Amino acid sequence: MTSAETTQPGQGRVQMGDVGLDPLTETEVIGQVRAAWTAGRGGSIYPVNVDVARAVSRQPALVSLLNGGSFVVADGAPLEWAARVAGQPLPGRVTGSGLVFSLSEAAAADGRSVFLLGGAEGVPEKAAEALRSRFPGLRVAGADSPPFGFDKTDEGVRQTVDAVAAAKPDLVLVGLGFPRQERLIEQLRQAWPSAWYLACGGGITMAAGIVRRASPLLQRLGLEWMHRLMHEPRRLAGRYLRDDLPFAIALLTRAAMRRFSR
Repeated sequence: MTSAETTQPGQGRVQMGDVGLDPLTETEVIGQVRAAWTAGRGGSIYPVNVDVARAVSRQPALVSLLNGGSFVVADGAPLEWAARVAGQPLPGRVTGSGLVFSLSEAAAADGRSVFLLGGAEGVPEKAAEALRSRFPGLRVAGADSPPFGFDKTDEGVRQTVDAVAAAKPDLVLVGLGFPRQERLIEQLRQAWPSAWYLACGGGITMAAGIVRRASPLLQRLGLEWMHRLMHEPRRLAGRYLRDDLPFAIALLTRAAMRRFSR
């Protein structure tokens, strides 16, 4: 994929269920974003995990929202496994939490600015300080924790969109959860199209150090979900074990059937 293709979402994607995934590595995504910055083009990055894929399968109207991203990448290990089983292997996972750091590092190296949007009160500011400390030279254009329910009113959305556009950032990290963050990003892109937007879910909270990421070993094994489940069992047990696990098994089964039916 060339840098010109960042404005043509959907080309060459690997179809996993209802979701099309770009076969890119994290390094390739970063390279594309840096090239687009140089060319004065913005875009969006939507990482997809099992939770997102399951939500899309239940609400087909969300397919077009997700497919509108400049890059739609496999965040969840089961999606990577299913692609391999189907005979359409992806080069690896590209996680939203990982991109928070790698994109911030690239922004610091290129003299670009970042805006952090989402998380509990004080969390985006804490994450901004952590990223600035880790990547000297990173410019923070702003940090905002919108009030709960802000995106349920036109006025709430307008105030948030106006605040981001006024800051004129090069990179915006949006951590509101799917599909709220993707819907907001579509509106942000209209108001400030020069920036790159990352739908990062809990990535801002992780950058702030409030939630710790799994060890590199667990990440490589695709067991980051287990780490999170151990740390937040009450919040995540139902979602991971009752909802996501059966969906992941069904996804892998369909991928195997598709391959053997050829």
